[in-house]
Amino acid sequence: MNTALSESIERFTADPAAGQISPKVTATLAEGRTRLAAGPFSWETDLPQPVGGRNESPSPTAYLLGALAGCAVVFISDTLAPQFDVDITELSATASCNTSLAGLLGVEGAGPDLQQLRIEIKVSSTSPADRVEAMQQAWLQRCPVYLALRNPNDVEVNFTSA
Repeated sequence: MNTALSESIERFTADPAAGQISPKVTATLAEGRTRLAAGPFSWETDLPQPVGGRNESPSPTAYLLGALAGCAVVFISDTLAPQFDVDITELSATASCNTSLAGLLGVEGAGPDLQQLRIEIKVSSTSPADRVEAMQQAWLQRCPVYLALRNPNDVEVNFTSA
């Protein structure tokens, strides 16, 4: 396990509150495009043309699925594999779902919700199977994106008008 990871475990074990963070992403409309920003990073999102978008950037749904698949790969490779002493030789994840563009347009009988969310995580490792299994169980118990999708969350919504 790398030094930074070991030091973080030690620090957060002594003071769990030291590990609290509050990530934030801000979306703004600029020049007809939706721009997202989080700290020093920025990117764009768009919708498919049938629902009014220009299809010039990934959709919010693609980013949500990307967050799930990305959390699988980065959290396993950077955090869990070192913690469980698992040697990763290959790692990939594919997240998918079903949804209805008709639901986004308010068509009667069509819902806009994402349904049948699924993720396939492929791990190849030369490490003992029991360590790989323990790592996989830890992912199910600790991946924040997976847990946010799996467990109900209240979302506070505030609309303001200028």
